[in-house]
Amino acid sequence: MSGETPVVRVVVADDEEMVRTALRAILGAEEGIEVVGEAATGAEAVSVVRALRPDVVLMDVRMPEIDGIRATEQILATLEDPPRIVVVTTFENDAYVYDALHAGAAGFLLKRSAAEELVQAVRLVACGDSLLYPAAVRTLAGRHTRRRETPAPAWVARLTGREADVLRLMAAGLTNAEIAGRLAVGPATAKTHVAAILAKTGARDRTQAVIAAYESGFITPG
Repeated sequence: MSGETPVVRVVVADDEEMVRTALRAILGAEEGIEVVGEAATGAEAVSVVRALRPDVVLMDVRMPEIDGIRATEQILATLEDPPRIVVVTTFENDAYVYDALHAGAAGFLLKRSAAEELVQAVRLVACGDSLLYPAAVRTLAGRHTRRRETPAPAWVARLTGREADVLRLMAAGLTNAEIAGRLAVGPATAKTHVAAILAKTGARDRTQAVIAAYESGFITPG
C-alpha cells in the first residue's frame, strides 16, 4: 500500500546463538523492523549480507574465521549500496571498536544495552544517522591518534569557520536537528554543512568524518 513506512531489514551476526536469538526476539517484536537473516561467523556474515542485502547489520566484533572488522571492510568494499553496519561489543573502550569505526561501521552498540536502545539504534542508522557515544569515541581516539604524528591533511584548511563548528558538534554526538538549534540555523542549512564536511574529508558518513577529525588533529581528545 502506498504511503507505508518501509520495513527496516536487519541481519544479526554473532557467534553466540543465545545472543542472536535474543536480538531477533527484541527486533522481531517491533513494528517496521524485520530480522531477515543470521550469521555465526564473519565469513558467513559477508555471504548472508551479499545474498539478502539488508538495510542494517548488527555485527559482533569477535567471531570465528574472520572477525567483525574484516567482515565490515569486505561488505563495504564489495557492495555498491552497502548496509549500515553497527558493531556490537561488550566494552565501549574495546580497541576493536575503534578499528571497526575506522573500517566504516556507522557506530557501535554495547551488548548490555537495553532493548529500547537496541531498537532506537537500528532505526537511527537506518535513517542515515550515526550511532556514537562521544565520550567513548574520544577515549578511543586518544589511545590511537597519539601514535599518528603526521601533518594535518589538506581538508582541514579547506573547512570554513561554520563547517569547523559543525564538525565539532558532530563529534559531540549532535544530530542535524540539534546542530541547527545550537547554531540557530535551519535544518536544511545544517544538513548542507554536514554534506560539505563529508565531501571535504572524503568520509562515507558522519562517523567517518568524526574519526577523520580526531586522526587529523583537528579535534584533540581530552
